[in-house]
Amino acid sequence: MTVDKKRPLRSAEWFGSNDKNGMMYRSWMKNQGIPDHEFQGKPIIGICNTWSELTPCNAHFRKIAEHVKRGISEAGGFPVEFPVFSNGESNLRPTAMLTRNLASMDVEESIRGNPMDAVVLLVGCDKTTPALLMGAASCDVPAIVVTGGPMLNGKHEGKDLGSGTAVWQLSEAVKGGQISMHQFLAAEAGMSRSAGTCNTMGTASTMACMAEALGTSLPHNAAIPAVDARRYVLAHMSGMRIVDMVWEDLRLSKVLTREAFENAIRVNAAIGGSTNAVIHLKAIAARIGVPLELEDWTRIGRGTPTLVDLQPSGRFLMEEFYYAGGLPGVLRRLGEAGLLPHKDALTVNGKSLWENNQDAPIYNDEVIRVIDKPLIADGGICILRGNLAPRGAVLKPSAATPELMKHRGKAVVFEDFAHYKERINDPELDVDASSVLVMKNCGPKGYPGMAEVGNMGLPPKLLAQGIKDMVRISDARMSGTAYGTVVLHVAPEAAAGGPLGVVEDGDWIELDCEAGRLHLDISDAEMAQRQIARTALNAETVTAHSGYQRLYIDRVLQADEGCDFDFLVGCRGSAVPKHSH
Repeated sequence: MTVDKKRPLRSAEWFGSNDKNGMMYRSWMKNQGIPDHEFQGKPIIGICNTWSELTPCNAHFRKIAEHVKRGISEAGGFPVEFPVFSNGESNLRPTAMLTRNLASMDVEESIRGNPMDAVVLLVGCDKTTPALLMGAASCDVPAIVVTGGPMLNGKHEGKDLGSGTAVWQLSEAVKGGQISMHQFLAAEAGMSRSAGTCNTMGTASTMACMAEALGTSLPHNAAIPAVDARRYVLAHMSGMRIVDMVWEDLRLSKVLTREAFENAIRVNAAIGGSTNAVIHLKAIAARIGVPLELEDWTRIGRGTPTLVDLQPSGRFLMEEFYYAGGLPGVLRRLGEAGLLPHKDALTVNGKSLWENNQDAPIYNDEVIRVIDKPLIADGGICILRGNLAPRGAVLKPSAATPELMKHRGKAVVFEDFAHYKERINDPELDVDASSVLVMKNCGPKGYPGMAEVGNMGLPPKLLAQGIKDMVRISDARMSGTAYGTVVLHVAPEAAAGGPLGVVEDGDWIELDCEAGRLHLDISDAEMAQRQIARTALNAETVTAHSGYQRLYIDRVLQADEGCDFDFLVGCRGSAVPKHSH
């Protein structure tokens, strides 16, 4: 790409004059021991760091940042590291999704209000990746993603243990009487053996793959293990690359195109990616001004084979995925089969997606399957609509039970998550294997924040009978590490007056994934009567909050719109604000 090292720098609006303001900005920065020549025409590169000891997945980011700094300095830039809100999924209550938009606002205003010409986004745990991309997209500056990487394979009793996925598996085994509480707790220490994100194809790994498929990171960013030295090499090279991106004026809007998002949707199907990608990609696209609809997941994703044999859909973990060839291997498989929609999509290294990946080596055909021997023949996210989900719902076929993908059963209803926990263990609960578990008021407004509680654990009395899966429906999300025939993101949610709120015990519900249908078997008249009866209850449900939660409830969009705040949609650019003095 064309490099113009004489083009004006944004940071010069702070440091490039010899008047009162220029003197003031430089002087205070110099209290850190910065010499004068660092302000003489060098690109100022922000390192947006989500390091936090309360976000275990990102707790190693200080070291990664140091390698990014080395790369920036080597390429002739000047690095400045700054913190932003770190919303880790493992500790943060009620859910990290509640603060994804808050973190994105932190990123956006930090970039716009400070003297930086570009930004390196240090991301890891689930919501940090979309949050930082959303914030940077709203500013449309040159930006590159550096992911912290997945942790090493878990190890327990001589076997591999997948983080997240093992929690759900072992928890169900305890409740079903297959293992003891001692055996359950013994797995705890072996599940998380190193720094890094979940080692399954959970949301963190999915969004790392999405960042790479979108072209916002260097090749192999998604899968290099967190503690592998090559992770630090990639951080160094990303630091070098961002400096040239400034001179090339390679802003996010040139990378995050409609074509890039279509590639990402196809890749999500091929990797067996998380349903959370549907919400996050929509939110990122809306920030940069790219139209993206649920139907795009049907049009582009459905019919795509799942090639990556990785938990929770398959057998292996992220270490094996990287050693097998990582995401470049998947992109090569798709491209050679004519399944990569836009090979010429631009990436942050200035090359096309296909130029980067057409010769990628693949070392293990079991982990990255060949096209005609996929893990799942059709792994694209299933988009459902019907009178129960007028604005859509989602289901992940690669993690579901094929026999349940077309199902009709009687509803067992939980009014909210607390009601579910109160009722699910009751041995007298009127439920059998054909029942459909329905949970309400767990969506964006209802929880609030749309927590990952949609993969409801099964009733212990059925687990004891050997039942391993049932159809479950809610307006919640589920962890990308989870599995099962789980219908999620029902929109509109119950707390916003959606039809899910009127479902009663014993109602018949029909699920047909192939037809994209989710139907509550009652008449339109009955539906209308029930809706009227619930109006007052819905209004009461969403009023008992204050502060940020109040803002969230009042302004959050529904799942089909990406759960962003209505006032944050769109790109506001990086125009330099007025002086502070």
